[in-house]
This record gives sequence, structure tokens and C-alpha cells, in this order.
Amino acid sequence: MTLVVRPRLLLLDFDGVLAHYSHERRIAHLARTAGCEPARVADVLFASGLETEYDSGRIDTSTYLRRLGDGLGCAIDEAAWIASRLAGSRAAPGVIEQVLAAAAGTPVGVLTNNGALMAHAMRGIVAPLFPMLEGRVLCSGALGVRKPDAAAFARALDHFGVAAAQVLFVDDVFANVQGARAAGLQADTVTDAHTLRRVLRRYGLAS
Repeated sequence: MTLVVRPRLLLLDFDGVLAHYSHERRIAHLARTAGCEPARVADVLFASGLETEYDSGRIDTSTYLRRLGDGLGCAIDEAAWIASRLAGSRAAPGVIEQVLAAAAGTPVGVLTNNGALMAHAMRGIVAPLFPMLEGRVLCSGALGVRKPDAAAFARALDHFGVAAAQVLFVDDVFANVQGARAAGLQADTVTDAHTLRRVLRRYGLAS
């Protein structure tokens, strides 16, 4: 039986855990902003690999926004990008409530496979978690590596100053959970408020 250690840090994924994300709503919003068809946005943002480059830290924010704007034929600034991300995201209220309760006794952080701008967009998506999460949101684009790579977890541990065994990491993608476990973290899969409550209880972070 796996030994459960009460965590000193609750580390959370964002999309699929703290919030629900829709490519379709985000693409539709950007299409309206740029005055083009959604299919063009999908091609420029995703089919081209631009989003993956940004999420992986291979290009910076200014390069990403310039290439996005060039592809859409319309300047896209940080505010427009954040607005589209908010349009495609919906906070999970039951999850937010449980995270706030857990945070009363355990520090909380976020580790997400997103570009650096997501740290700013997050304030508008899960506003009740701020300012608690200020300086505690780690985006793969800023780290230069994506989950489930072990380096992503190593950099998160360095940032928060905790040992791997003292962290509980939750993600909706099992491959990321496996990566965290391989890196020595305690980790489990969470997809909604019900599964989060079960996991938090197991690790002594909820009654």
C-alpha cells in the first residue's frame, strides 16, 4: 500500500481542474475580433504548431502575438488574447470552493501547460483565488518545459522550495499524473469537484 504523506503544497493543474476550457469558444471569440472565419484561427493557432511553440517556451509572448496577428491579418495584443482566453474558459465553482478551504491550512500553487500570458488571464477566470495565487502560477511557457517532463516538476519544486514527497499534484490528464509520480511527487487524477474532494480527503486536506 502506498504511503500517504500529508502534503506541504497542493499543486494544481488549471484547464480541466480549476476551469473548463473550450477551444471552440476561444476560437470563435478570436475570429470575431479578427473579422475572419473560425477555421482560419484554428489553422493559425493550432494546426501551425504556434500554440505548442508558445506553451513550450520556444518563442516569447511578443513573437507569439505578432505571428498570431500576422496569420489572422489583424493585430492581436495581450488584452485581446486574454479576452479570448476568458471567453473559452469557465471556472469550476465547486473546485474553487474546495481549494480555498484547503488553502486555509496548506499552500497552493498552479502548474499548467500554457504560455506565460495565461498567468495573467487566470486572474479573470478564477478571480476568487487571487491574490492568494500571485507569484504561485507556473506556466510551461515560462518554465521552458511542459508536463509530463520531469524537468517541469523539478522547476516547480525549486520555485516553491519543497521536497517532491511533500507535494500533492492533481491533474485531469493521467499522463501528467504519471509524470509527477515518476518525479517523486504524490499525485492523483482529478476531473471535477467530486473527485477532488475524494483526493483531498485521502491526503488529509479536507474533512
